[in-house]
Amino acid sequence: MKPAVAIILARAGSKGVPGKNAAPVAGRPCVAWTIDDALAARSVSRVVVSTDCAPVGDCARAMGVEVVARPLALANDHATVDDAARDCATQLFGDAAGAEREASTFVLLYANVPVRPAGLIDRAVDLRNGSGCDSVQSYAPVGKHHPWWTAVVGDDGEVRAWDGGVLNRGVFRRQDLPPAHIPDGGVLVVSPRALFRAIEGVEPGPHAFLGKDRRGVLTREGDVVDIDSRIDLLVADALLRERAESSRRTA
Repeated sequence: MKPAVAIILARAGSKGVPGKNAAPVAGRPCVAWTIDDALAARSVSRVVVSTDCAPVGDCARAMGVEVVARPLALANDHATVDDAARDCATQLFGDAAGAEREASTFVLLYANVPVRPAGLIDRAVDLRNGSGCDSVQSYAPVGKHHPWWTAVVGDDGEVRAWDGGVLNRGVFRRQDLPPAHIPDGGVLVVSPRALFRAIEGVEPGPHAFLGKDRRGVLTREGDVVDIDSRIDLLVADALLRERAESSRRTA
């Protein structure tokens, strides 16, 4: 089978946490944790970091992985994930045909996700390869932030249901809520045809690169930490230090 290629997306800019992809997390640059996960995945044959950030590039090279220069036009707040990933794939393989010829699957990983469970990448790749679907994402349970418990608070303080007309849908115990999940950023796996938007019958839009047959693998609440705020950074740092301490105790 053709190899699965991991593309780690790591732009320099960020408004929520400036420079977060190179920021220290548990004593290492944030991106290093994602590189670890990609290198540890048995299903991944090639790991590439797409970045415009010099410290991220230095870290990647020191860890023995390839670096592709991310164009400045694709490194701003308006750049999309799929545009950056397509650019990287094109630099690696020349065009869409070359990408499809050389790679079975693209594993898109965010450098600002230093915490993900072991084996998550392999589970997603195995599902895509086994099912032939267009894409696989990891999904976490929404927990207490369930859509049924979403409300609107008016300017006068009035609270009303977001939809359905009945506040909280009449459900007040978390265990009585129906299952609901949200993409958690842990892993995103796409076929070459999906990435290059070559799947017929897909509605245009920001998620068109996910193709038509979209599937998911489940994580537990808190398994994945996506750093978008200083609080996320502190949580990730604490979890990774706790994990390292636990490993030392059991070694």
